[in-house]
Amino acid sequence: MSFFGDGKGRAQRSGACVDTLIGHPVVLSGELRFSGGLYVEGRLVGKAVAEDGAAATITVAPRGVVEGELRAPVVIINGRVKGVVHAGERLELGPEARVEGDLHYAVVEMAAGAEVSGKLVHLAPPAAGTPPAGGGRKAASPSPRSTGEREATPA
Repeated sequence: MSFFGDGKGRAQRSGACVDTLIGHPVVLSGELRFSGGLYVEGRLVGKAVAEDGAAATITVAPRGVVEGELRAPVVIINGRVKGVVHAGERLELGPEARVEGDLHYAVVEMAAGAEVSGKLVHLAPPAAGTPPAGGGRKAASPSPRSTGEREATPA
């Protein structure tokens, strides 16, 4: 189900809500950490990053502008973005989306009219039984003493 169209009933159709609004003509510079719904109608210069493990959606409205990084499970763009986008679950590009930068996504929906100048990078789901990168345990290697060997001591 697409998030695009008129604004009436948008939150009800998508199941998303707006917890944080950067309204027009607001300009926000810096790093924004959030959870829930972030709606950008103004200008964000910097980055918006969803809290780890949080259900979060970033929506860039048709007159919204982002210069920097966007990182959330769901990213919906129908405005202008110049920077890197990381959508861990889903990326939606509306008909007025204009993106300059690389897009990292698990699933992408792109409407006719959207423009992208950059790489589309598909995030492969982790293979079954494979521990997450950096989070897995290393197999224990036998210590020299357990194999009957003695450690050498410096002279």
